[in-house]
Amino acid sequence: MKPVAIVFARAPRLGTVKRRLARGIGDRAALRFHTETLTRLLRGLAADRRFRTVLAVTPDRAYVRLPRGVTRIEQGHGDIGQRMHRALSRFPRRGASIIGCDIPDAGPTDLSAAFRALGFADAAFGPAADGGYWLVALGPRRPSRPFANVRWSTSDALADTLVNFCTHRVAHLRTLSDVDTIAEWRARYQAAEE
Repeated sequence: MKPVAIVFARAPRLGTVKRRLARGIGDRAALRFHTETLTRLLRGLAADRRFRTVLAVTPDRAYVRLPRGVTRIEQGHGDIGQRMHRALSRFPRRGASIIGCDIPDAGPTDLSAAFRALGFADAAFGPAADGGYWLVALGPRRPSRPFANVRWSTSDALADTLVNFCTHRVAHLRTLSDVDTIAEWRARYQAAEE
């Protein structure tokens, strides 16, 4: 059985995505960033035959155009930890990962590295520069509540999650930056133009 790469995303709709970023660059530019980053990630993952690609979308019934080879599941209700746990629980007997869609530098090689890490670890995390994480991959040996008591959207999100894995072997992937704010957007795109 192939491992499963689950991309977590909001449906691309004006005024509903990347709200903190939109305060600095506007709703249309934020939507364009979200759509381009999500599309690039889904296409790259779907082209890689080493794993199966799934999009977990919210709101549940929203329409999203999917590249060939990508299937869709609903995130359901609850906080981000409950939704992530639910998505990963659909694939309990094989390696499964969740990757965020707002990490421009992430791609198939990162998923491949995460699944390789599950050969010697129970979990793999892709740390984000802000203290969170952009990827989590779990093998079959998992904590019963992997995302309990996590302070989401804070610099403590990864540290809080790791407490739940204290009796499990954990691997760390490369640290990447997500783009949530105008400062992060400028750092990435203005530096690229110079």
